[in-house]
Amino acid sequence: MHRGSCLCGAVTFEVAGSLPPPDACHCTQCRKHSGHIFVSSDVPRAALTIHGADHVTWFRSSEKVRRGFCATCGSSLFWDPIFRDWIGVAMGALESPTGTRLGIHVHVADKGDYYDISDGLPQKP
Repeated sequence: MHRGSCLCGAVTFEVAGSLPPPDACHCTQCRKHSGHIFVSSDVPRAALTIHGADHVTWFRSSEKVRRGFCATCGSSLFWDPIFRDWIGVAMGALESPTGTRLGIHVHVADKGDYYDISDGLPQKP
């Protein structure tokens, strides 16, 4: 069981089972949503339990995706591909130990010009 929360604690959540290797998304939308890159682990919807869900605000960033954040403190928490059976859970909102390691960088062609990616992990444009 993995536990997480927003900054103010209005939203808490649990993920049952292990966390798949997370991806670091460098697209403009993720950078604007999170303030930098958005790192999330994609877990089965059935494995996620959200407490304080009435404090989660969902922003529909495209026809296929919505992004969940705490309406009280603004913490970025979820990346939800609406028509899939999984949801991305923000690694920064999880308590340690997570038992997983970053697996890949995605949308690197859109990354910010203020940083480099030099960890040797796979990168997808």
